Amino acid sequence: MKLPLEITFRNVVRTDEIEERIRTKAAKLDRFYDRITGCRVVVESPHKHHHKGNAYHVRVELSVPGDEIVVSYDKEKPEHADLGIALRDAFNAAQRQLTAFAQQTNPSTSGANMRIADVVSS
Repeated sequence: MKLPLEITFRNVVRTDEIEERIRTKAAKLDRFYDRITGCRVVVESPHKHHHKGNAYHVRVELSVPGDEIVVSYDKEKPEHADLGIALRDAFNAAQRQLTAFAQQTNPSTSGANMRIADVVSS
């Protein structure tokens, strides 16, 4: 990644283990699109008085040339009571969106450079 990673914790205790896990997952995103210019990750636990436990929310914002990719889950999932699972799901979704963006912007795979005769014959 070209710019430093920004990690924000809201109502969550910051630990070296969590930060290292986020840094590792963010670095892996570079394999899917090497022109990422920035990455912001927000980890939060919204309220402390849920009936079914506290679900973590993880928001991943990726800056890429000409666009921004944002992954955020508004729905609470029971399995997101575990921060590791919430991180995994958020970064997997970011990876899928980043891969789709890379394919869309790559002229060799998007079909943008194809001639009409090539499209009609396929």
